[in-house]
Amino acid sequence: MKSNQLNNDSPSISASSPRDNPCFGTDPHIAALNVLADDGHSYLLPYAQFLYAERNSNPALEGESEAPPEKMRIGFARADVIVLGSGLKALERAIQTCELKFVKAADRRLAATLKAHVAALTVILTKEVA
Repeated sequence: MKSNQLNNDSPSISASSPRDNPCFGTDPHIAALNVLADDGHSYLLPYAQFLYAERNSNPALEGESEAPPEKMRIGFARADVIVLGSGLKALERAIQTCELKFVKAADRRLAATLKAHVAALTVILTKEVA
């Protein structure tokens, strides 16, 4: 058996494993975060322009009980990324070490099986590039 083939006897990875999470991925050898926004655009935001991240409860919960429980704002020099979901502490940890490789929303039906679920993503460009 070649080393790159999967061993069928190995235990399967659960959907709650970060390696199988469709909402985000990590890599210790990257220089930018790839954001796959809800509007269909893909943004590549360099960690060299990372400014801050803020995670808190979603204020929309007060008016809408079905709203995602957490909100995270990831600030870059030229863009703000707004993430709505649950279990966003995992994303916060990956950002802290500049290892968050990509982030994208996944179907709400997956929320119960994922430890970290991204329900919605919005990118707000703060400065236009000439």
